[in-house]
Amino acid sequence: MRKACILVLGFFLTTSSLITAQPYASWTNNELKLNNGIVERTIQLPAGKGHFVTSLYKPVQGDFNYFKSVNSDFQFEINHAIYSGKGNWVFKSIAKHTDSKQGDGAAVTLLSEDKKIELTIQFLLYPGLPVIRKNLMIKNLSQQTIMVESVDVEKFEVTDFSPTTYSWICHDYGRRRSIGPYDGNMQDALLTVHNSDWQQGIVAGNEAAGVIKHTSVFWNEPTICIGLTHKDARFPFRKYIGRGEEFTTPQVFTMVYNNHKDPDEMLNSAVPEFVNEHMGIRLSALDQKPTFVYNTWVPFDKEINEKLVMELAKAAADAGMKEFIIDDGWPENYGDWVIDKKKFPNGLKPVFDYIKSLGMKPGLWVSVGSASSRSKVFKTHPEWFVLDEKQKPFNLHIDDSTMRTACFGTGWYNYIKNILLKLSLDYGLEYLKLDFTVVTSPYRFNNKETGCYARNHPGHKDHNESLFTNYEEVWKLFDELHTAKPNLFIDCTFETMGGLQLIDYAMLKHAEGNWLSNFEGPEEKVDLRIRNMAWWRSPAIPSTALVIGNPEMQDTAWALHIKSLAGALPIMLGDPRKLSVTDFKKYRDFSDWLQLMDNRHQVMSYRQDLPGFGEPMEGRWDGYQRINTKTKTGGIIGVFRHGAWETKRLITIQGLDADKTYQVKQMDGTIIATQTGKELRTKGFEISLYKFYDGELFEIGVR
Repeated sequence: MRKACILVLGFFLTTSSLITAQPYASWTNNELKLNNGIVERTIQLPAGKGHFVTSLYKPVQGDFNYFKSVNSDFQFEINHAIYSGKGNWVFKSIAKHTDSKQGDGAAVTLLSEDKKIELTIQFLLYPGLPVIRKNLMIKNLSQQTIMVESVDVEKFEVTDFSPTTYSWICHDYGRRRSIGPYDGNMQDALLTVHNSDWQQGIVAGNEAAGVIKHTSVFWNEPTICIGLTHKDARFPFRKYIGRGEEFTTPQVFTMVYNNHKDPDEMLNSAVPEFVNEHMGIRLSALDQKPTFVYNTWVPFDKEINEKLVMELAKAAADAGMKEFIIDDGWPENYGDWVIDKKKFPNGLKPVFDYIKSLGMKPGLWVSVGSASSRSKVFKTHPEWFVLDEKQKPFNLHIDDSTMRTACFGTGWYNYIKNILLKLSLDYGLEYLKLDFTVVTSPYRFNNKETGCYARNHPGHKDHNESLFTNYEEVWKLFDELHTAKPNLFIDCTFETMGGLQLIDYAMLKHAEGNWLSNFEGPEEKVDLRIRNMAWWRSPAIPSTALVIGNPEMQDTAWALHIKSLAGALPIMLGDPRKLSVTDFKKYRDFSDWLQLMDNRHQVMSYRQDLPGFGEPMEGRWDGYQRINTKTKTGGIIGVFRHGAWETKRLITIQGLDADKTYQVKQMDGTIIATQTGKELRTKGFEISLYKFYDGELFEIGVR
């Protein structure tokens, strides 16, 4: 019997290898078929001249009732003329298309009926996942510069009545549910359309940046559209393409599924697996992810100096911190980025060297696109800066005329790149917190006070185009910094992203983290905001990218702060010099335990919802799990009572090997349960928390 099982297993592995080796795209003269064994899509190609439409898109197994048999597939405007898959196109070619992350598919090239546009549509599928990723390449064949607007990279028509009437639209990272027409916003890096009666749905992921991403569901028509903002939007996308030039849109991805009772099942399985393994995010490229970060911003603000920073560094190291970030207050002014020698008479390099000698990685805050109006760079190169509608220098960030915002479509790009390269390479920085507005501000509400209106900047022809191109230049800058220093951790703050608590896939492909929020308060109740913020954006967004400030090390509830932050990226601020000897030891215990958990289980690469626990709220229990679903060795869970009357809860865990035996341990190593993966999923174990506001961390590991 054992031999037979081995033979069967060997046959399965061999068969799987053969299936994986096969291309996911095949085609004839009039049809393209995409199929990876999980999902299938059929596209009708122009027979010489005709439409380019999706006629079938569904999971391979079972039925799927959402899409009509003729779908527009894409739509955009060129000089106000609409081009879509339902228009007339001349077929030119089709070829295999791949990427470096196991993506496999096809690229179809078409010629528009008016012969002004060459369009290439690129599709990618990935092994074992219901994902189809797509983008467009638009080439200008006309003799004049053309204007591209209102780009839908994907456009699907849905069947009558049921989808539009009974579907939940799960927006804001898939977490907020509504019914009826929905026009997405900057927070919709991902949404899900789900019919609970059918147990079917569509995940719509948008890899466009910041405020120019657009995803709509049943908005002006019974369609699902994913791409860039339309010309009538609050922040309209626009791109000019010169004669013979080509524009490549950001990618989008979709997942169709059936036999799922709840859309959160996709959020906790296929979505994070695709994002972590195949999207190409920066966090996945890091050899070692941060586990415990200190930052000087609170309570010191800009009042820092060499003596203070070195004292804080020594105390932070004694408490077990792994990264030490010097925030604002080190330069003479914004823009010139000259070290304030009154505060740091020996410069910053000796400070960074001292931080390294304590076993921590040094980091620094820089405003990537701002300059003081009194700075040398602004006075020397006023042409590098954003202009408002009246062609006057402007501060996009806040209403403060002492600071100006730089435009990345100018010489500012190379200027700030050289400064950041010097800091990273010459000073040995390993963490850059790059802050402040570059396109839009979280603190301004007039959409006219965005972007750049300059008429002579080489990076954009007008205001609308600047909204897109300035994002793209920031990503290019981050990529060049990573080329020079591959393990550099870039923290691109929500202020740089341009919206309150804004993070998305575009950022994740070019930066490792995002300073997501600011809050303050010493008590336990503050931790609800930490856990709510992390829950809201994960698992759609990798939780280690979520930098949630500003808990202080000396807060009365600091231990609960850390337990809450262990579900995201643990970061502490405050004054570690005020800690008692006992607190130093407790901090070190947390630090050592978190590092051990990442060494054993790579927990910083994972986070899932804890079954049976929903959004963190007052009067309830909440929790998270960070289980390595790839190796299934285990991971950690965090469980919290936040004002709930119940003192006990049953805990179950998903993502483990059903047949292996695991031990559940408290942080001190005390074993509280020994169960198989199946038992942990179906029976679970009970824990008690007797304080109204409390929480505990546990390790789950193979016995």
